[in-house]
Amino acid sequence: MSRPRAVSPQQAFHRNLLTDNPALYEARFPDLERRAGRWAEDCLRRRAVGARVLDLGCGTGRDAAYLSRAGRDVVGADLSEPMLAHARTHHPGPEYVRADLRRFDLGEREFDAVVCLDSAMLYCHTNAQLDTFLDSCRRALAPGGLLLAEMRNGAYFLGRTDLLDAPAVDSVSWQGVTYRSTTTLHVDRAAQLLCRDRIWAADDGTTPLRQRSAWRLMFPQEIRRALAAYGFEVLALYDTPGPRTEPPWQEGQLPADLARADGDRLHLVARLV
Repeated sequence: MSRPRAVSPQQAFHRNLLTDNPALYEARFPDLERRAGRWAEDCLRRRAVGARVLDLGCGTGRDAAYLSRAGRDVVGADLSEPMLAHARTHHPGPEYVRADLRRFDLGEREFDAVVCLDSAMLYCHTNAQLDTFLDSCRRALAPGGLLLAEMRNGAYFLGRTDLLDAPAVDSVSWQGVTYRSTTTLHVDRAAQLLCRDRIWAADDGTTPLRQRSAWRLMFPQEIRRALAAYGFEVLALYDTPGPRTEPPWQEGQLPADLARADGDRLHLVARLV
């Protein structure tokens, strides 16, 4: 993949360095253990779910490909064309399609499970977007199908500021260039959003990129109510262990306490009834 080119400040504000360059994304977030995919497969196997799986917000396709190798018939869906092109080339097995998880229609296809990892569900910023997401999932699922999601936990930010107090600085080297990111988080309480402002600077003289994105902060009771409105029964909603927790989930490990929602991640298993 070619190195990002110098761009104007206006272009720089709207670009997303990682989704525009999926190989750089995988260098920045290596996942050799495929822990999220393994966690999802463990949940699906434990609930004796059928083979047809839709991975919403599949990104570079690493988890979708893991589920495919586990014997499942997987469709990976994402909004980013560069991510999908990378997935088809580097993580074959699933079928990859372009779709917006906030409102999607895959026709007559029917799935036994919809998987939504890495906070993808939280790109539903408004109630209307959440409604169309859940309605789309309901239409895509077979009766008794599962919705499996892993995301940030809105309840964690009630009284905690450790993730907000100071910018996070990281770096990654790729194709002979070192990229340094400075990430600042803040909470928009009125919109119920966790907002991220990230500036990328490279040591090759290209124009720095400024990127803004956000996740909806959802709370356990809010999630239960929204799911119930669309015919879902929550089977499990807990903070730990999971693929992004510390310590991370290990094969076969069960939730420590289904009543807890105190950590910074939240894990959801719901059945369409």
